[in-house]
Amino acid sequence: MPDQLDIRMRLEVAAKELGFDQFGITSAALSSDIADGMRHFISKGHHGSMAWLNERLHHRENPQNLWPEAQSVVMLGMNYGPKDDPRKLLGATSCGNISVYARGKDYHDLVKKRLKALARFMVAEWDCELKVFVDTAPVPEKPLAARAGLGWQGKHTNMVSREYGSWLFLGAIYTDMELPLDEPHTDQCGSCHACIDACPTDAFPAPYQIDARRCISYLTIENKGPIPQEFRKAMGNRIYGCDDCLAACPWNKFAQAASEAAFHARVELDAPPLSDLLGLDDAAFRQVFSGSPIKRIGRDRFIRNVLTAAGNSDDPSLRSLVEGLRTDPNPVVAEAADWAAGELKALQ
Repeated sequence: MPDQLDIRMRLEVAAKELGFDQFGITSAALSSDIADGMRHFISKGHHGSMAWLNERLHHRENPQNLWPEAQSVVMLGMNYGPKDDPRKLLGATSCGNISVYARGKDYHDLVKKRLKALARFMVAEWDCELKVFVDTAPVPEKPLAARAGLGWQGKHTNMVSREYGSWLFLGAIYTDMELPLDEPHTDQCGSCHACIDACPTDAFPAPYQIDARRCISYLTIENKGPIPQEFRKAMGNRIYGCDDCLAACPWNKFAQAASEAAFHARVELDAPPLSDLLGLDDAAFRQVFSGSPIKRIGRDRFIRNVLTAAGNSDDPSLRSLVEGLRTDPNPVVAEAADWAAGELKALQ
């Protein structure tokens, strides 16, 4: 059997050649404090309608609960840093503000393709067993990444890296190989609470805790019903996700724009006029968002979000488009149109 340190070195070289910006290895056996944190999140109901988090909590708590043969976890990170602070668009109220990660191509496809290439390399070289994951399985990516030394979970509960700030896509490879482990990254947040202060809907009940039910990312993506009235004004022009807590992190001063062209914003998604989006039927929605993670939520949920932004726009020129959606066959869309029409009418 080759020397373990040699295996690690060759793995890291292969990962960097495939375009991964960060690489680390941790044990597949997680400490109980991870499970305790997840159970607290569920017990408070902070997961909202994301029932799968509770249904597969046992598997998410520890990699070996999902795959008992797992011995090590190879964690990979890809930088998707934006060229500019995404909060600059919040003042362009007649345009939609889309979360940075969704302005380019769907990261699931690109990251998984490269993970599979690294997995094929591992199997060919060392005849190991492994499983590859990108954000769609019960895998505790962020705790694993912190323990593999990629960064730490900030007070906004997301990953923070010294080199890439808050802009990292994560991928994981579970393997039955026993590999040399990296040191966990220490928390570098200190007394800073910029991310908590930046949240427009007060989604953080305490540092390192999030109530998804109040988070704009949850409200615009996972939530299938109407946007609760109490959060509509705070949403502003955010039509898919929210980057405020990520963008507020001071560690972003060391971040750099993504080198991967697929993660750069598509021109039509950088600051799309609400007037263009309000007219999308299902076929047009699918065409515009082909290859985008936005396609996953479907036309009706997306138009609901755009209508909320229209109601916040102070742009009376949108009123006729909004009025036309008050008879939409989807009741959630129709209700959002009624609300937006009322907000725009009040401008007169």
